[in-house]
Amino acid sequence: MKIPSFYFGTSKKAMEKSVVYKEKEEFKEVHWVLKNAASNKLYEFTFDMEYFPNIRIQNIGNLDETGLVFKDNKISGTPVVSNVYHLDIEFYHIDDEKNINIKKVDLFVNADPKDLWKNIPSDQTAAFYKADEDSFKGAFLDRKIVVASKRGRAHAHEGKFREDDFAVSKLPLEWNIISVSDGAGSAKFAREGSRLATISVNEFFSSKERLKEIEDRLKILYQTEYSEEIHTQVKKEIINLLYKGVLYTYSTLEKTAADNDFAVSELNATLIFALVKKFSFGYVMLTFGVGDCPINLINTDFSEVELLNRIDVGEFSGGTRFITTKGIFNQSVATRFGITCVENFLYLVLMTDGIYDPKLGTESKLEDIESWKAFFNDLSGNNEDRVQVDFMREAYIDKQLLQWTDFWSRGNHDDRTLAIIY
Repeated sequence: MKIPSFYFGTSKKAMEKSVVYKEKEEFKEVHWVLKNAASNKLYEFTFDMEYFPNIRIQNIGNLDETGLVFKDNKISGTPVVSNVYHLDIEFYHIDDEKNINIKKVDLFVNADPKDLWKNIPSDQTAAFYKADEDSFKGAFLDRKIVVASKRGRAHAHEGKFREDDFAVSKLPLEWNIISVSDGAGSAKFAREGSRLATISVNEFFSSKERLKEIEDRLKILYQTEYSEEIHTQVKKEIINLLYKGVLYTYSTLEKTAADNDFAVSELNATLIFALVKKFSFGYVMLTFGVGDCPINLINTDFSEVELLNRIDVGEFSGGTRFITTKGIFNQSVATRFGITCVENFLYLVLMTDGIYDPKLGTESKLEDIESWKAFFNDLSGNNEDRVQVDFMREAYIDKQLLQWTDFWSRGNHDDRTLAIIY
């Protein structure tokens, strides 16, 4: 029997439809798992279509509400709101373009960890109120300085105060001073302790007569050919003059505590300062430190870094020392002072542990130049948030540094203060 030719055409079409149907179903059945996204973070996911050469994804339904876009088989963008989004993959077969099919898939957008922290303003009516953040930019000798101090997430979450503080002062005889303090979390009025510590030490060295005494000895130290014995004695005299400033700071805190009828330990705070002047023979940096906050000097070609103060790193919680710790005023107090003279430098950096812990980590890294290169690379914008501190443009540098200090670091939510002379 002769079979009509149209039969073969019908059979062929049926086979083609069968193949199209089969390829569509295979695409529908494949288990697509979109990697999880995170709110406020860049997201990309590419559909691997290698095994589906005849399938084309036309659109992703419900994607608009995520804040993401679809193009060239790729979902990308920055989602804003955490949620579970039910997406419709709208696709077709190249041999059946008019019929759009739907494949359902879920996208999980996890919450940004930052969004889980509250930001409750501190009580403006409380005693010793201070702003939750502060910043400063200006001249420092023939250099520039920028400082940012920000309340940590742990304090913001509970509506507590910023306990860090700083003070920058231009002094007589062309001296400048920068002081930084970190109030102890366990001290009720640590916020006032850190404020008083910084302003009182700056105040002490605002005396022209005191600075003249220091200068006279520095000129003997760096401009004369006296014996080593005399130079050693002069160093002791300089340290003794600096010591008086530290003792004055302690006395100020002690008097404040007495006037307000509470123990001086309620004002517990660390203190670091750098008293600096440019002489004909170089920059002289007179430094002091009590607590776990470093002062670091980076040389001109960024090949060396020097720690200019002794830091106290406790082996247990509360193991650090404070300017209010009377025990520091003993025979070893001289080791807390530094006298440094350099012809030039690139950066002089002071910071509290809210910066030091997450960004440098261990005490050994404080004099590791590679760690400091990474630190300044981070400041230049090589960070997760792409926040840049532009030292070449000063108009907004204080605000930029303040924004940079808001970086996310899991487990590190302390107050953050960073001062850079450049």
